[in-house]
Amino acid sequence: MKYWKNTATLDHLMPELLETVPSEYAEIAVIGSKPIDLKLMPCLKGIFKCGVGTDNVPFKEAEQRGVVIGLPSDQTRRYIFEETANFAVYLIFRMLYNDLGTLDPWKKSSRLFLGNKKVLVIGQGNIGKLVTAKLEPFVEVLTFDIAVNKEDELRSLISLADVVTLHIPLNEETHNFIDVEKMAWMKDGAAIVNTARGPIVNEDALHEEILSGRLHAAFDVFWKEPYQGKLMKYDPESFFMTPHVSSNCEDFLIGLAQDCREFVKSLYC
Repeated sequence: MKYWKNTATLDHLMPELLETVPSEYAEIAVIGSKPIDLKLMPCLKGIFKCGVGTDNVPFKEAEQRGVVIGLPSDQTRRYIFEETANFAVYLIFRMLYNDLGTLDPWKKSSRLFLGNKKVLVIGQGNIGKLVTAKLEPFVEVLTFDIAVNKEDELRSLISLADVVTLHIPLNEETHNFIDVEKMAWMKDGAAIVNTARGPIVNEDALHEEILSGRLHAAFDVFWKEPYQGKLMKYDPESFFMTPHVSSNCEDFLIGLAQDCREFVKSLYC
């Protein structure tokens, strides 16, 4: 079989992925979060997606061409759901304890009781529900389900939140979902946490809010990766960044490699 890939996620676990071919000769495409163009892959038999987000998977075109799509197994997905939720909670606490003071000069910052803080979880899918459950022993949790709640309910929830954390898919409806208007609803000193997809948040609007010092944020996902955009210049207290590692635990990757091999095997049986 001839591999093509746009991610290095499984390279250390699947040596066969170290030898790839140009897209026009590819039989198997192993993809991450970047989009692919099937028009450039006339020989393609299958696509394996490394991750649970499917906004870049061309389901309709693949079905029309008879290209089979492989996704992580339920067991592997459990790892990624849990670990992404764990990482989101870490970033949320990073934002809630964002200003602790300084060591030189020695200066302590006062803060409010954690139990009185409010976190708005936008999205109540697999990861959003886990984040909600993990946060409930510590803070007051507000939830907004884009599939259930009406958008006019969102303003009051956003205005109450100390942290807004995003757990929704990227599509036409959610592109720039958190825009200038919704950021204006947020109270001074609030934070946005994004472990979903970068373009769910309007980059220019976020830049203006962080530049003003009114809001701060923690992002694990970006508008283009590797990210080299305008928000790179800010210190971690203003814009805290991690390089899309929320699901990057070894247990998940081992399961993913096994799923990928099983998928490839099924195509050639």
